[in-house]
Amino acid sequence: MSEEQPLYRYFAQPKVNSYLSSIIGYELLLKVYTPHGWRIPDNFNLIPSRIIAQRLVEATEKLASKIGSVSVNLSSIQLINPLIREALLQAQANLRPVRLVIEMIEEKNGVSIHDHRVLAAVKDFTDQGMSFSIDDVDTGQNTWDNIQPLIPYATEIKYALQNRHEHLDDPVVRERLMLWAQRCKQLNIHLIVEGIEDPADVEWADTLKLDLRQGYHYGKPHLVRLKDSDPD
Repeated sequence: MSEEQPLYRYFAQPKVNSYLSSIIGYELLLKVYTPHGWRIPDNFNLIPSRIIAQRLVEATEKLASKIGSVSVNLSSIQLINPLIREALLQAQANLRPVRLVIEMIEEKNGVSIHDHRVLAAVKDFTDQGMSFSIDDVDTGQNTWDNIQPLIPYATEIKYALQNRHEHLDDPVVRERLMLWAQRCKQLNIHLIVEGIEDPADVEWADTLKLDLRQGYHYGKPHLVRLKDSDPD
């Protein structure tokens, strides 16, 4: 079979526990190859679901020997897609006993997270032994009030500094982030801070006792190569 066009591949980025200096898992990030190299797609909802499904299954087969967990980003529209659901079940089978984490991203023009189909899909995934993470909190529709129906199913919440080009040397950002940290502690949910890119962010995260982190400082996403001909 000829390669699908355009070319999509997953990239894996480590998630770390800074206190233990250990990798706790990998997040899979879907990218498309362009004349300018690999880029994040402009609109994930426009990617054919069969492409996402195929690439996800292939990538998890490659990562089956990795430790920790493997996370995959999905929009609310993708969460409720039956074809993607089947791919997620196959991906979990590929990874077992490593657990697949479904990260619900905030996506413009997505299905409302209050849509009954979203809640049903999340419940289904967790019933199948997967974990559920709410990404991009405090942006778009992923606000504290809006995500309440999904909180009982979440084991992880992710605050992405890069969404607003934030850094932890900004006291307003620290105040906002620590509010989420307090909420997560009360609910016994892990908080992962994304977008840690420089030593100043690391120092502030240490001061704030935020141990679960992700960002270029700890490792850039690397290509999960499916073919020898895949471009770097």
